[in-house]
Amino acid sequence: MMRLLIGVAAGYVLGTKAGRARYEQISRTAKAVASSPATKKVIEVGRQKLSDSLNTQPRLEPLEAIDKDTTIYVPRDRL
Repeated sequence: MMRLLIGVAAGYVLGTKAGRARYEQISRTAKAVASSPATKKVIEVGRQKLSDSLNTQPRLEPLEAIDKDTTIYVPRDRL
């Protein structure tokens, strides 16, 4: 908690020294990075990987078809 307070205080002091022009420059840069298609893709991939890692159900793969209407599925780790 103390580290957070020190970080906030340091950010405030440095921010006030930099002035409004520097704030605007940082703000524009941050908005440009946030709206970048590359950034959005990285976030999307990261969210998908996180979702996959948190999914408790095993991923199932088709093993073999018994007939045209029935397929057996097994978890990937048992293939």
